[in-house]
Amino acid sequence: MRIRSPSLSELHAFATAARLGSFSQAADELHVTQGAISRAIARLEEHLALALFTREGRRSVLTATGQSYLDAIAPAIAAIEAATVALQTRRTERTLRLSVPPTLFSHWLIPRLPDFHAQHPDTTLSFAPYRRDDPLQAPEIDAWLRVGTREWPRHIQADYVVGRELVPICRPADLQGPHAIRTAQDLLARPLLFHTNYPDNWAAWFQGVGCAHPPLAPAADFELVALLVQAVIAGLGVAVVQHCLVEKDLAAGRIAIAVPQPVVIDRGYYLCQPAGRAASAALQDFRQWLLAQAHLGAG
Repeated sequence: MRIRSPSLSELHAFATAARLGSFSQAADELHVTQGAISRAIARLEEHLALALFTREGRRSVLTATGQSYLDAIAPAIAAIEAATVALQTRRTERTLRLSVPPTLFSHWLIPRLPDFHAQHPDTTLSFAPYRRDDPLQAPEIDAWLRVGTREWPRHIQADYVVGRELVPICRPADLQGPHAIRTAQDLLARPLLFHTNYPDNWAAWFQGVGCAHPPLAPAADFELVALLVQAVIAGLGVAVVQHCLVEKDLAAGRIAIAVPQPVVIDRGYYLCQPAGRAASAALQDFRQWLLAQAHLGAG
């Protein structure tokens, strides 16, 4: 079928010039040159074989035919604009800006994100740089995943997600042979590797399993869980870590749980947003999915 309608750019030039009564003002509003407006309207008049404007001094005035044509096409142009704005608005509403600590991001969240995208293909996730001292108030960020305890400032709404379960890890070979690790007491005879930022993890775990111990000193300490895991694999000692951060290494057999006695501590990862800020539909979907993922992992 032959398309008889002119281009949308020509119609916009015509409608804007008709409303403002000036080709130059139409050019300013549409961010093009006056020559571009003149050429667009000339093409439109040639396409229709009709004169749409007459000149009255410095003003461009619609002819009767031009006014009749404007009355007919204006609602259609307005409808196209409204539909475009509505679509762009919905797309913006379905974009979720998050801030996530790198360790949780790489070890726990990223492997699960394909499932989120499969369930919510219309939602775009965008990730802001992580800042340890972030006050969790930036208007351009929708939500934060952060380490904390049950007690949060009143201006922060926080939902616990994952990370409160501590487990001791070792090499699989450390569970074999005459000197195999079998009890919590056995771990005290091994070099203890510490997390630099959470040096009390070992004490919390020993206390949680009811194992008395002398003052604990690190054989070495590491700032990242990934480095702790590599140190364990290399045979430098044993470590205690959050279970959620070593799922992949455990499943691959690179490390093993030294003593199957997890200890639950107060500290974990929480999904945070400013209290009183309305959650978008995208954030509500993400929150529901995230908590479901945490529940599946706990199961």
